[in-house]
Formats: sequence, C-alpha cells, structure tokens
Amino acid sequence: MELRQLRCFAAVAEELHFGRAAERLHMLPSALGRQVRLLEEELGAPLLLRTTRHVALTPAGNLLLREAREILARAEQAARAVREMARAVSPVLRIGAIDSAAAGLLPELLYAFHARHPEIPTELMEGKSSRLLPLLVRGRLDLGLVRPPVEEPGIVFEHLLTERPVAALPSTHPLAARRRLRPRDLEALPLILPPRRSSPHSAGIVKRLFDRLGLEPHVVQEADEKQTMVNLVAARIGVALLPEWMARIRVPGVVYRPLDLGEAGSLPEWALGVAWAEAQRSPGRDAFLALLRERFLPAHGKNPAGDVTPVRPASS
Repeated sequence: MELRQLRCFAAVAEELHFGRAAERLHMLPSALGRQVRLLEEELGAPLLLRTTRHVALTPAGNLLLREAREILARAEQAARAVREMARAVSPVLRIGAIDSAAAGLLPELLYAFHARHPEIPTELMEGKSSRLLPLLVRGRLDLGLVRPPVEEPGIVFEHLLTERPVAALPSTHPLAARRRLRPRDLEALPLILPPRRSSPHSAGIVKRLFDRLGLEPHVVQEADEKQTMVNLVAARIGVALLPEWMARIRVPGVVYRPLDLGEAGSLPEWALGVAWAEAQRSPGRDAFLALLRERFLPAHGKNPAGDVTPVRPASS
C-alpha cells in the first residue's frame, strides 16, 4: 500500500463522492478512481460500493478507513517532526501567496524584510488559497497570504485588507471616458469570467454581486488566469471585473475604472489576510508577521473598520 493510495481512499470514504474528493485532493476524478481501484486490487477486497448516484463503504472499507486515518496521521506527524528539525538547521522562510498578494504586495514587502533580516532567505510559492492552506497544515509553508474563509483546525488567520474591485475595459469603449463605474453599468456588457469549475471563488464573487443587485451577468468568455482575462479585454472580447491590484498591470488597449459598489455594499470575498500554523515555531515567520502588522495593522493590531484600498508598502 502507498500513502498516496490511502489518502485517495480516505478522501472518497469521507466525502462518499468521487467529484468532491477529487476537488479536495486537487486531482482529476478519473485519476482518483484509478488509485482506489489499484488499492482494492492489491488488498483483494472491494472497499467501496459504487453506483451512478451513490458511493458507500463496504465492511472492508470501514475497517481500512479507521486504519488509514491512523497511518496517515502518524506519517504526517513524522514528516512534521523532520521538517521542524530541518528548519532548526536552515532558516529559510517559506511563504505562500495568492496571485493578488504575489503581484501587488510581496515585492516591496520582501524588499523591506530582506533589508531588516538579510540572514533569513525566503522561498515563495504562488497558488490559490485552497492549495496553500493544506500546505500550511502539513508544515510545508510557514505562512500564507490567502483569502478567507480559513477554517482549517490549528490555522490562525489575521485580516489585513479588503481590495476594491475595478472594471477592465477596452480603451475604445464608451464607458472608458468615465472616472468611476457602477455595477449596473456592466449589466448588458459582455463579461469575461473565470470558470466556476476551476475558480469557484473568483467566479462566485461576480455572481453574488450581480445577484445582490437583481442583475444577470452576460458572460461571453471564460479564462482561468487574470492576465489572460486582461488580454481578452485588450482584444475587445468583453470587460472583466478584477481586484484593484490588477490595475498595476499595464496592457495596451486596456483601461481600469474603479467600481462604486454603492447599494451593493462591500465585497468581503476580496479580503486578504495572513494565515499560519499556530503550533509551528518559526522565528522568520514571526519577524515577517511583525512587518505585516506594522504595515497593515497600525492601530494596536486591529484592522481599520470598513473597506480599505490595498496599502502600498513604502520602501525601507
């Protein structure tokens, strides 16, 4: 038996749904099913009863699930202990960040951090919050700049800021002449959104905003990466609703206009914060947290009320 196979089986056994288990493990359902079948073949016993609408555990599956949980917990404990020992030797600070933080905040923050702590090297991993949070839990990252909600046991989250939305428009569009836009201005326009299947968070933000106003978005194109969305705007395929940091990325033929939410209120889904494992010790992480709190939480560690424009950290 391989740990990978046990993780796949445990995810399906707990979710009782191959699609949800595959999403949880960031795998294709077909690859997940293959790992479970290989495990069943090796053990010589069916572990799951499958129908087109239902997944259930067999008696052998129930037995293995109890054992698998214990094995996986012990394996994770051993890996965590080794990583803790390695960190005692190497002071590398491992930072995870979503695209917004990696492009809009981290460059200047890392400059300031290295100026204060040149003895602490840093490693950066970019990814979605759903990918970074499990790495924090497993001790493979020291801290992560992610979006809420953060509900993993043992993970602490501090809110830093809430980004405001901007509309990316072709520079030739009539609305480009305005200084600010309202959500209702976008109602009849062709929209470019990320796919719900691969980016449910980003796609859901726009859908909830339109639902709040009783409007129906007119989606003409999907694109997974924000840079691709902006390039499609430049090609005049449509317009895109993006977090404010994207306005830093200049693309010929594209203008960015702030979106006045007005009656729609704020978009808490575009909040950004820092998360870390409470039980994990890391002097480098604590030093970086001190820098973040200094830059974003000046009022005795409390975030200012209401939405805020993303802070541009000043160079040290």
